[in-house]
Amino acid sequence: MDRNAKIKTAQINQALGFFIFAFGIIITIAMAFTETFVQQMTDLVAGLVLMAIGGGMMWRSKRILKHRKRANE
Repeated sequence: MDRNAKIKTAQINQALGFFIFAFGIIITIAMAFTETFVQQMTDLVAGLVLMAIGGGMMWRSKRILKHRKRANE
C-alpha cells in the first residue's frame, strides 16, 4: 500500500474511532435514564463495547501516524 494511502486511512480511522468512542459514552450515560435492570445492563455493555472499539481504533491509528512520522524524519 502506498505510504500516503496508509496515512490517509489512519487519519480516517482516527476520526471514526473518536465518533464511535463518543457514541459509546453517550450510550453509557443514557443508562441512567432507563427503567429496568436489563435495559441498564444492555446500555452499559453496548457503551463499553463501543468505547473499546473506538479507543482501539484511535490508539492504533495514532501509533501508525507516529511511526510514519518517525520514518519520514
